[in-house]
Amino acid sequence: MRILILALAAPAVLLSACAGGAGLRPRLDIGPTAESGSSYGLFLSAQKALNEGDGAEAADLYRRAQAQGLSPEFAQEREFTAALLGGDIPRAARLAPSGETATPAMERMGLLTRAVEDMASGKGKSAYAILSGPGVGFPHGAARSLLLPWAAAQAGQTEASLTRPQAENDKLVEAFGLLAQAHLFERARRYDEAETDFKTLPKGEGLTSFQLAYGEFLERRGRRDEAVAVYDAALAATPGYPELTAARERAAAGKAAPAAPSLREGAGQGLLAASAAMMQARQPQLAQAYLNLVLRLEPNRDEAWLMLGEVIAQNGQQEEARAAYARLKPSDPDYISARSKLAWSYQQAGDKTRALAIAREAHQLAPSRGGGMVLAELLRADGQLDEALALMTAALERQPQSWRIRFARATVLEQMGRWPEAEGDLKAALLKAPDEPELLNYLGYSWIDRGVHLDEAIGMVERAVAAEPDSAAMIDSVGWGYYRKGDLKKAQANLEKAVEMMPGNPEINDHLGDLYWRMGRRLEAEFQWNRVLTLEPDDKIKARAELKLKNGLGKDGQPGQAPLLAEQ
Repeated sequence: MRILILALAAPAVLLSACAGGAGLRPRLDIGPTAESGSSYGLFLSAQKALNEGDGAEAADLYRRAQAQGLSPEFAQEREFTAALLGGDIPRAARLAPSGETATPAMERMGLLTRAVEDMASGKGKSAYAILSGPGVGFPHGAARSLLLPWAAAQAGQTEASLTRPQAENDKLVEAFGLLAQAHLFERARRYDEAETDFKTLPKGEGLTSFQLAYGEFLERRGRRDEAVAVYDAALAATPGYPELTAARERAAAGKAAPAAPSLREGAGQGLLAASAAMMQARQPQLAQAYLNLVLRLEPNRDEAWLMLGEVIAQNGQQEEARAAYARLKPSDPDYISARSKLAWSYQQAGDKTRALAIAREAHQLAPSRGGGMVLAELLRADGQLDEALALMTAALERQPQSWRIRFARATVLEQMGRWPEAEGDLKAALLKAPDEPELLNYLGYSWIDRGVHLDEAIGMVERAVAAEPDSAAMIDSVGWGYYRKGDLKKAQANLEKAVEMMPGNPEINDHLGDLYWRMGRRLEAEFQWNRVLTLEPDDKIKARAELKLKNGLGKDGQPGQAPLLAEQ
């Protein structure tokens, strides 16, 4: 199955659930009816407000419920959660649960919140005391480790601040801890040690922030030619990256170097990395809490607003997500990403006119920063393929080394029925990114579905699964490859696993139906094809499923010509 990933899963409701805490049962003053002014009515209203993303309203309602008889300990935990998720960090810090009545999970989250609020308020000694103590434990180990050196610096503990955070088998802490140490060495004017750390930072695609940091350090040291070389090397790995391009132009022109990060900015960067890790670990509510803490340290950090929009959109809070995306200004490096997400938000809501208007505006403002690709992808989704292809071709002329643009153009060419050209783009993209799982899967599945290069294609999709073992779509590709090859036992193992992992996908269910039919399991095949019709398939899959339900499959694997009853 070919995939282009565009969405994330929805979050749970309670921080305690994410962290493994059981929480306290509410002690409610429940009369014969749950009136709006009773503690029960207020509690339900607070829950509704929290689920809808209105943390401030939820916090007020929990406080009022407590005044009406709700258990103070339970009310305080809920009010704390609401304030934290609503972004009112000073209030959350005041409400941070502690003591015997607090659940361990909430107490740990409360300590982290208090430490960040202390740093935001300039109380470095207090923040350092909290973070260097034993209280902030799982699942906040990475966040604590990455905040600790900055808190030490704010507390005046210079030597402690220069100790690199340690966390066994945690690459996030290893990389961003090294970055923090480099910045803090620079702050301590120990420039040789700072440069050693900067040079040791990871390099390659997706690691641009590290190379930006090193280049900026070189600019501050007056070594602009070396900074340009660092930016050039990073651009070779990530062609066209706007922030790198802007940094290179600045250094080459001899303009003023950006300042080193302040203590709050450095802490915010570390906590932002921990937020991204929580998103990757599918803990969106903890990620949301962390991002609000980042914004308490750095209210104008555009990456945090962008990520916050992504997280709250998962919970169906589209208006709030759009407001977060709208915080970014045209001069911000992530502005085009924010406009892209804003446009897709309207696209998925069915407002295609507004989505295209936003995308066209982004293209006009910044065609060389990816605005053209945002518009092209929306046009592709709307079936306006000629204009989408023209924009992608123009983008590829500006960035001929970009495998992502070439991959995107291939999908449009395939939709247009121009498979040989699409195949050429996919092969060229794979030469640039030979280990990219989605590319391996897309080209491999395309060959499998056409019945060509089966051994090579199966090897490609198996490599994709090895890189992303939780991808049902890629496991489906493996199963479909073995089905095409005639190895029905291996096909069954993979296709049944893919359906189990993604039961609501019409294409995977359709593939399993075909397999069952070929195995002689006709009733199970009919069940799968009938299920396909309940899963909102596209027109092509729907038509094939209906034809197979009528006539079954022929020996060539295509919908048969004889009526189904005649075959049975």
